[in-house]
Amino acid sequence: MEFTQRAKNIMIAVWFIFVPLGTLLVYINSPTKPTEWENYGYYLLLALLSSVFPFVIAGSTIVLVLWVNVAIFMQFGILAELISMQLCMFPIIYHMKITRETLFKYFFNSSMFFFLSVICGSLIIGLGFEVGSVNIMDVIIFGSLYAISYIFINHIILYGREVICGFKPLFLTKDFYWETACLLMTLPFGLSLYLFEAAIGPIALLLMGIPLMTITVIVRLYSDSEKVNNDLNKASEFGHELAERLTSNEILDIFVERVSNMFPIDSAFIVDNLNGKFIILRAMVDGSMKELEFPHEEIQNSFAGTCYDKGEPTLFNKQVEWVSQKPPFLSTEMQSVMCVPIYRNQKIEGVLVLATKSKFAFEPYQLNIVHLLCSYFAVSLEKARLVREAVAQSEICELTKLFNYRYLDKQIAGDMAKMEAGAYQSLSLIMLDIDKFKAVNDTYGHHSGNIILKEFAQLIKSEIGKEGTVGRYGGEEFVVILPNYTKLQAMNLAEQLRLKIEQTPFMVELDLADVTREEIIFITASIGVSTAPEDSDEGNSLIRNADRALYIGAKQAGRNRVAEYVKS
Repeated sequence: MEFTQRAKNIMIAVWFIFVPLGTLLVYINSPTKPTEWENYGYYLLLALLSSVFPFVIAGSTIVLVLWVNVAIFMQFGILAELISMQLCMFPIIYHMKITRETLFKYFFNSSMFFFLSVICGSLIIGLGFEVGSVNIMDVIIFGSLYAISYIFINHIILYGREVICGFKPLFLTKDFYWETACLLMTLPFGLSLYLFEAAIGPIALLLMGIPLMTITVIVRLYSDSEKVNNDLNKASEFGHELAERLTSNEILDIFVERVSNMFPIDSAFIVDNLNGKFIILRAMVDGSMKELEFPHEEIQNSFAGTCYDKGEPTLFNKQVEWVSQKPPFLSTEMQSVMCVPIYRNQKIEGVLVLATKSKFAFEPYQLNIVHLLCSYFAVSLEKARLVREAVAQSEICELTKLFNYRYLDKQIAGDMAKMEAGAYQSLSLIMLDIDKFKAVNDTYGHHSGNIILKEFAQLIKSEIGKEGTVGRYGGEEFVVILPNYTKLQAMNLAEQLRLKIEQTPFMVELDLADVTREEIIFITASIGVSTAPEDSDEGNSLIRNADRALYIGAKQAGRNRVAEYVKS
């Protein structure tokens, strides 16, 4: 959730209004003063150590410090617990990675814990608890009430803040359930600590504190390993998702999108080195894709260029570490930055730069996760390139280098769909067939026949230019697809092609005789024309109609002529 600047200012103002003066009033009215708190330092040390090791369960951050503060309250009163909780705020804030922009979080949490200390402490004392009492039933009942009211009122305050700020929160969140569960597990330790210390002194803090602290550290280590495993699982799923994409643009877009979802980033940049020049291949800034251009030298002289040259991933925790090598595309609002090389075929192709406005936002292990993702990314790009080349080869006639029938069928279907959608007004198709081509092969040989096919293909391609798509449909049949051409325009173009073919000399090698020699020959072509939508509203019919016009209207009528399809 994103708080408005006004909401942040109010949170800071609340702290200045209530916490300093409120703490002074609590001190003045406290029945005991710090000078009378024997062994308080041991309790405080244990509370601080407990707050140093937060851990994450199912996405909820848990700090096991309340069990110690329950004992502090029962032993020394409201003021002692208030001081303890305020001091425990510092290691908690450290783990929250507070920056200048998020400093309001410290003031809000400090205010919240101040009110919790005063409200819960006053409630329990008002209900009849006497600070320092070692009556077992009083300790169990009032200690439990204190801890339960602490968590419940804590979530009331959080709920109220979000409602006031215009959010739509849930009161019984998963954080509430996990904190309650952890409290039920640790509260007996806090109550036992209090009674045990009253009986045997400070040694109880070691006997009770060390085992629980050990458990906390073990849970923290397990939590960290779970986070790593979770990120690795996400990375694996990400890799499979990339592998399913067949185009480079798809891979680039989904890579930037998924990386921005996996990590707390504000900006992401893929920097490519194309023919020795650095370019921004993809850029995502504040959730939006951008097109950016910067001089090659400025990128080369930044940490992005250094990362490319050295081939080593780099992690910066705050701006001061990278600002002297700032790349031109990176905003000065950014703090934490990851820069990771992208390898393809054992060669560095570029670098990935991820940045966020928070300091210390990335964990070192996340740098390795991103490095792994970059490997998946590079492999997927290579696969897309190979697929693209394979598809291109399967759609190109090896002899003439024109498109083959596979491509032409797809192109016609696509153009027909565009015409139906209103992008084209008409779609014409010209089909050409070289007259008496078998006789050419029989007279001059198949090698000469292939030479004619190649030269014939280039002649048509040069004549059509960018006006349409030219392909070899099979044998000596060629097709020209003409978007937005009427039948009359297509007929005129077909006649120009017929004349050009008729007047063009073709050089062949007469290799069937005893002595090989070159010879100039002339050929002609019969041509059929069909147009959609007047002749057909379906791609295959358009081809059949042109073919019918070619054989009936042109070849059977004497060859070397253009015929249009006419509905019977």
